Amino acid sequence: MKFMTASALTLALSSTLLANLSAAATPTEYLDYPKLLEEQRNWAGLSTKTVHVSNITWTYSEGGSKDKPTLLLIHGLDSNRDSWNEVARSLTKQYHVIVPDLPGSGNTKAPLNFDFSIPNLSEELRFFVETLRIQNKLNIAGHSLGGSIAMFYASQYTLDTKSLFLMGASGLFQNNHTQYTKNPIYLKQLVVSQPGDLNFVMKKAMVNQPFVPEVRLKQQEQQLIAQSGDTSKLINEVFKLNHQYTVASFRNLLKSIDAPTLILWGKQDQIVNFEVASEIKSSIRHAQQPIILNNVGHMPILEAPQRVTESYLDFLSKIQYQNNVAAKH
Repeated sequence: MKFMTASALTLALSSTLLANLSAAATPTEYLDYPKLLEEQRNWAGLSTKTVHVSNITWTYSEGGSKDKPTLLLIHGLDSNRDSWNEVARSLTKQYHVIVPDLPGSGNTKAPLNFDFSIPNLSEELRFFVETLRIQNKLNIAGHSLGGSIAMFYASQYTLDTKSLFLMGASGLFQNNHTQYTKNPIYLKQLVVSQPGDLNFVMKKAMVNQPFVPEVRLKQQEQQLIAQSGDTSKLINEVFKLNHQYTVASFRNLLKSIDAPTLILWGKQDQIVNFEVASEIKSSIRHAQQPIILNNVGHMPILEAPQRVTESYLDFLSKIQYQNNVAAKH
């Protein structure tokens, strides 16, 4: 049984913003890509910040009131923080939201010899969280590979994790059936390393692709090509977990998670088949019945952001209500 990873290249901008952009843009026009991303973060109620922790310079988005409960949103493999922007727009109105670029992704800078293993990424994330002083009662959400990191984090810091939200999450599961979860050669086909790769990846990762102008796609593709070396290193490290875990030992890791857990999956996910969701549910003691979205692939945060947001806000509201009731007794 190979270690399953969930990988997809995510589009950074909301379909609404891109639709407005397309009216004025043609494939030959110049696009100030960094400026456009920053405008979309502002639209989502987020601002860009940096912090130096150990040997990593983290770049992250932050929004919402610091007096509110904190949500930590973790992106997937060969992606970046902007994959969460459209979902974050609704979250920042009610919560304090932190969305980091993981090492090797986006604008976060790590050493050339950085250890991209999942346990180390989880540990480095903990250092980041402690530096921002948000470790207490933290709500964590992870998509794709970010889900794997979130599970490792929640299993190690059980008392500090208030809730967990998993989408298309990676792990070592009996129900892994796709070729991408069994062989790194297939998974590396989803790494954007040359022009034209992004269109291929989008077709594999999504059922309903949001419209993106050609000029914007080229800009994003260039960014992903630039980080493709680190992405390949991460894939190699992920599959090394085959030698560290079995299906049974990984299940034991999940059983140590004590946080209420929301699980959401696209039924047509070609990267991580949706049957994995029920296996996660059976392993985490306080996991809710999985939400399976029809006509959605591996990218619910881009294909069905409103349904993702509604499900997450409802979940968080229920947790808060249960905590309030418990506090009265």
